[in-house]
Amino acid sequence: MFVDKVRIFVQAGNGGNGAVAFHREKFVAAGGPDGGDGGHGGNIVLRVNDNMSTLMDFRYKRKYSAPNGEDGRGGRCHGKNGENLVISVPRGTVVRDAETGDVICDMHAEGDFILCKGGRGGWGNKHFATPTRQVPRFAKGGLPGESHDVVLELKLLADVGLVGFPNVGKSTLLSVTSNAHPKIANYHFTTLYPNLGVIYVDEGVSFVMADIPGIIEGAAEGAGLGHDFLRHIDRCRLLIHIVDVSGSEGRDPVEDFQKICEELASYSPELASRPMLVAANKLDLLPPDSDNLERLRAYVEERGYEFYEISAATTQGTRELMKTVAGKLSHLPPVRVFEPEYVKPLAEAGDSQELTIQQEDDLWLISGKWLERLMGDINFADYESRMYFDRQLRKSGLFERLEEMGIEDGDIVSIYDWEFEYER
Repeated sequence: MFVDKVRIFVQAGNGGNGAVAFHREKFVAAGGPDGGDGGHGGNIVLRVNDNMSTLMDFRYKRKYSAPNGEDGRGGRCHGKNGENLVISVPRGTVVRDAETGDVICDMHAEGDFILCKGGRGGWGNKHFATPTRQVPRFAKGGLPGESHDVVLELKLLADVGLVGFPNVGKSTLLSVTSNAHPKIANYHFTTLYPNLGVIYVDEGVSFVMADIPGIIEGAAEGAGLGHDFLRHIDRCRLLIHIVDVSGSEGRDPVEDFQKICEELASYSPELASRPMLVAANKLDLLPPDSDNLERLRAYVEERGYEFYEISAATTQGTRELMKTVAGKLSHLPPVRVFEPEYVKPLAEAGDSQELTIQQEDDLWLISGKWLERLMGDINFADYESRMYFDRQLRKSGLFERLEEMGIEDGDIVSIYDWEFEYER
């Protein structure tokens, strides 16, 4: 079964908790705190796998979770980091946010993409030892990993797309010009999923051509199979519009050409403006007294398209058409890549009353659910990000609550793995 669109849920691993422990060794008095930090949670990583051609692997498994980081241990032992969960996808998979539909990434090239980052591990009590606080009996919890509902959408990486009504000879043309072996039969919707073939024109000259399942009138609104597979010509640099000029099914070739062009425009105006060649197929079945060929030629050339006569079944004109296509591709821009559109919304502050505040001498430990989310979105190496963090804390009323609880200038405020000296 050909599956080219799925929705999945991914969850990165949570960070491990820091440990509360103290050094115990014979003849070593008051060894001090030595609780280790928690390990970082595993990331969710996407990787291109050229051995995959569909999203079939995601049909029955829709939830993916990376391992959590291990908790820290005594002896300053750092918890083991959770391993990254690598999810293989076919080349050409576009990842979208499930809610907005915005593109997160386009898996068209080599290289891994981190879809969700694992949570950072919490600090052990060794971090909180000072000359005046020699026996800290507290540690930090790990941060939660990111999660996301995403839609995986496969868009084939093909240079050329074959479009046209069902049973006009698209699969036959692909079979006689490449090593592909699509199903061929004399009935509609023989092709139920896209087929790819590599066309070798000359030494060092080749391109990839896709046979798109037959589009019918109303495909852009979901009729037939065309609505499901029109996405696969989104990347094609050139289209070949195959038209049956024989009239073997009682259809008019000019009307067929008009309807397919209308469906392409309904699906995507940009797609309708894509460079296109028109190939009149089934010349071997054209009745001697028919004017279909000349009427179609006049109609197509009047609209500025190049017109070619072929018979895929007998290979008449197919070699010349493929050479022409190769020449056209050498002057066209590369395969379309979908640029990222998704911007992750920054977490915002909640009510400071929802936070847990623990005082240990001059140290103030702060934690809470919305604070966890906010910390995951802040890059403390960036000035603007730090200023956003400060504004959110002030917006929540945290500073006012700390002052009501008696915080003084110079006290240390600890928020997960970040500390600052408080100043009014």
